[in-house]
Amino acid sequence: MTAVQAYLTAFLQGVTELFPVSSLGHAVLLPRLAGWHIDQEAPSYLPFLVVLHLGTAAALLLYFWREWIDLLRAVLGRPTRHRRADELRLLGLIIVATLPAVVIGFAFEKRLRTLFAAPEFAALFLVVNGFVLFAGERLRRRTGARPPAAGEDEDKAILRALGWRGALLIGLWQCAAFLPGISRSGATMVGGLLAGLHHRAAARFSFLIATPVIAGAGVLEVPKLLFRHGAAGGAGFTAVALISGIIAGVTAYASIAFLMRYFGKHDIEALDPFAWYCWALGAAAFGWLLVGA
Repeated sequence: MTAVQAYLTAFLQGVTELFPVSSLGHAVLLPRLAGWHIDQEAPSYLPFLVVLHLGTAAALLLYFWREWIDLLRAVLGRPTRHRRADELRLLGLIIVATLPAVVIGFAFEKRLRTLFAAPEFAALFLVVNGFVLFAGERLRRRTGARPPAAGEDEDKAILRALGWRGALLIGLWQCAAFLPGISRSGATMVGGLLAGLHHRAAARFSFLIATPVIAGAGVLEVPKLLFRHGAAGGAGFTAVALISGIIAGVTAYASIAFLMRYFGKHDIEALDPFAWYCWALGAAAFGWLLVGA
């Protein structure tokens, strides 16, 4: 992988990781569609992608730093902006929603990604992701979810609408993202909508539970990037990877800011444009791959 290819991949990762359009699906499709000769089975490739995810995790921590500080203060018994009991309950919901991805990830992630990481599968699952987003918006109407109250912040909306069962279901939705082409943020947002959250609160909870999952993956995989030396490895690749992580982090922060503003202004069929994008890209990519084959 050249430096230019790495930086373009990082930019795409930062833009698509938190948009409900599957960053992994894009990462699988980009090299094939662009004609890049990259060995995605190389030992250094997955750790490289994880460094990009760490950039995203850093952006999430930076954007939501007040929330994480409040959660930490609540655990330590210190005063917070909200009631300590509410902060501890929110932390409990985050933990419950994170557990399925941790358990299923350890058990099946490598098998799933080895089986479905072909570009053709990624393109098809992008189309499926579009249907998930589109159907989620329509099914949400049947939940009877109340619109956000005037001046109600997202944490209160999450605590009002979400119970332990709902958090667990959102966590199970998150596991769908082990399939390249299925968006983690999209799946968890749909789960949140079906649990009764409005769009901005669903996005906020999705971003909060993304942080431990992404950071945990980085803790496990970054040592492989530092100590494995292959044809694309070594100190030079590590330097490129670190710069790529910074690029991914900066673009991810901009994406978070945009999405939180977007979902704050759109609470009716807000996921539809992303569904149309996934249908268009998935179908076009699959057709291109068939013709190219």
